[in-house]
Amino acid sequence: MLELVWWRLDRALDLDTIEWSAKLGALEALESGCTAIIDHHESPKAIEGSLDVIASACAEVGIRVSCAYGVTDRHGAEGARQGLAENERFLRAGGRGMVGVHAAFTCTTETLEAAAGLATDLKVGVHIHVAEGDVDASSAQRLASLTTQDWLLIHGVHLPDNHELAGTVVHNPRSNMNNAVGYAHPSRFANPVALGTDGIGADMLEEFRMAYARHREHDITATPDTAWEWLTQGWQLFPEALGDMVRWSYEPIDPWRLAFTPAVHAKQVIVDGETLLADGAATRVDPDEIRAKAAEAAVRLFKELGTI
Repeated sequence: MLELVWWRLDRALDLDTIEWSAKLGALEALESGCTAIIDHHESPKAIEGSLDVIASACAEVGIRVSCAYGVTDRHGAEGARQGLAENERFLRAGGRGMVGVHAAFTCTTETLEAAAGLATDLKVGVHIHVAEGDVDASSAQRLASLTTQDWLLIHGVHLPDNHELAGTVVHNPRSNMNNAVGYAHPSRFANPVALGTDGIGADMLEEFRMAYARHREHDITATPDTAWEWLTQGWQLFPEALGDMVRWSYEPIDPWRLAFTPAVHAKQVIVDGETLLADGAATRVDPDEIRAKAAEAAVRLFKELGTI
């Protein structure tokens, strides 16, 4: 999946496709009542400035974003250096974010140590995919001496129950199912657990329902309360969002009801006192224009994929 799909897609990205992809993602987040995104990005042929493009696109829509560039040695030592440099440039310029790492199995020990050191210097955490597939199952041993509580450990499907990694595990049930990597069973971890999408959409209520259903399949005694705890853990990662207000198409917002009620959507969203969504429509941007431009960018992206 990585070699045939995701890594090829990464190499096909340019700054223009990144811009319209980010705007569309931010718009869909807003329409889903999600006001904060923690993003992990890779575009090896368009590294410099890519985090600025994403941050600006989200700001235009009005969505909060924390950015990170996923450092990797897949494209050689120079590619890893450029990825670290983009993280450092963006963060030192005042951008909100973390130091990104693709995954330990695509990085040398030197690159992992450099990323951890840069994060410490800049007083931020590291955003890294960990043990998503069995090819990365040994990452716990490689990262154990580097992790701190402000790290984000994405996936953790193949982490041992008693791993010694510090940080928040982010569970992505839909992505894990899509890539057929297995079930993380995140309730087994002592770490805080948050809920994510791994970029597959931005409807966190739908992701909550997916997380509950997957948990229930694994354990018949599971209740929606656990998946709801994972969802609300997100506010610990982006506490500013606690002040945002969303009016939903359904009430009450209760995990037991929402677990069995699809198609709940946001009708109004207010961020920092500004109404960004009114009667289900974005107020700052033209949704039709964003979708049209994103569709054009998708066609160009698909053509570029054919050359890789």
